[in-house]
Amino acid sequence: MTKVRTRFAPSPTGYMHVGNLRSALYAYLFARQNKGTFILRIEDTDLERFVPGAVDVIYNTLKAAGITIDEGPNEGGAYGPYVQSERKEIYLKHAKELIAKGVAYYCFCDKERLASIKDEKGVARYDKHCLKLTKAEVEARLKSGMPYVIRQNMPNEGTSEFDDMVFGHITINNDELEDHVLIKSDGMPTYNFANVIDDHLMQITHVIRGNEYLSSTPKYNLLYEAFGWKIPQYMHLTPIMKDETRKLSKRHGDANFDDFINKGYLSEAIINYIALLGWSPKGTEEKFTLGELIEKFSVSGLTRSPSIFDENKMKWLNGEYIKELSFEEFMQFALPYFEKSKIKGLYDYQKFGKLLHTRIEIFSEIPEKVEFITEFNPIPKEMYEIKKFKLNGGLAKRVIEESITAFSALENWDETGLRETITELAAKMELKAAAVYTVLRIALTGHNVTPGGSVEMADILGKEQSIMRLNKAKAWLE
Repeated sequence: MTKVRTRFAPSPTGYMHVGNLRSALYAYLFARQNKGTFILRIEDTDLERFVPGAVDVIYNTLKAAGITIDEGPNEGGAYGPYVQSERKEIYLKHAKELIAKGVAYYCFCDKERLASIKDEKGVARYDKHCLKLTKAEVEARLKSGMPYVIRQNMPNEGTSEFDDMVFGHITINNDELEDHVLIKSDGMPTYNFANVIDDHLMQITHVIRGNEYLSSTPKYNLLYEAFGWKIPQYMHLTPIMKDETRKLSKRHGDANFDDFINKGYLSEAIINYIALLGWSPKGTEEKFTLGELIEKFSVSGLTRSPSIFDENKMKWLNGEYIKELSFEEFMQFALPYFEKSKIKGLYDYQKFGKLLHTRIEIFSEIPEKVEFITEFNPIPKEMYEIKKFKLNGGLAKRVIEESITAFSALENWDETGLRETITELAAKMELKAAAVYTVLRIALTGHNVTPGGSVEMADILGKEQSIMRLNKAKAWLE
């Protein structure tokens, strides 16, 4: 049995799109599940799109995602180099071999001529013009230094057929296949050519990629057949959509891994969620570790329908991961967001952290969740009028006055001491403890809803500031 070898072959364009990361993840899961090899190959032949430092982004993203590489530019391996720009001579050699077989040919048409060509349907399509050149004419033009590309000579008749592991049997009419470019005028290969050469030479057994390449696959198979090479198995993946009509893309915002990390998502949650975009596990479970994904991933679970990216669902999933963090781990992730917030240097992050650990879904919620504590403005009397507790402004004023006296005498200013004091105060005033807690929450913060109750708020504010705020709240009621 042939050992499974999969590859992830991104272009170094500066960021890792969620769709690309999903392709990497599925290729990795399939390789690991089958005790195979996962290869990273950098496809940098499109020099105009190359972004310096982008290879580091790819490596850092895969590392953060927990995806380990067996062979690649940094890891080495028996089939390197693993960067396409370093393999230029390999592609040219194979292109010339195809020319000798009549499967490819030199094309000298300039941009103006190419722009003017239309087929009978008015579609821009190359017309095999240079295929009619004699061998002598080709040699003369090459000798004169005339710029050229090398094109694949496609059959005009018949059909091309292949089997895809997701989409099943595919048949495409050959007259739909254009004589596309294999080697560009700068000597670099196109993706369409380089991926075939590299996948064969690197002994890739399973090609896992987006279904935008489904219609191009017959072109690749014709190349394999021309060389007499074994065709790999294909697994084409449906796109990830922003909504019913638009693909998820960078220009729509937050479509790449780093954006989500910067918004306060955990990498494990991102990976878990994107695994579910196009793959349905058996059963109702949706939360999986990477190890569980390796165990449970199945080609039969891959869908033929596009998946819509639902960030609210990913937020929920992320919240579940946050809840499972130890408090120390939570605070490590939370610290940068406390530092960006309005409470920087004012209040104890740890105390707020205990309140927020189970109350946030992404870490970037923290600045907004703690901002209320810094905004203490005049509190309208109506805020204290709560029918459930038969509260009104007059009763609230009495609660605040009694609290100021009790808090001033309190020596052990901590949650235990505060809770005992408030319980005693409620009993003394013959009020429900919940009513006293509610009045104090409003009086201390000016808000009906806060991450914690009045005890936690008073503890965070400290004795001096709590009593100062209660005095202000009392004055506003008067």
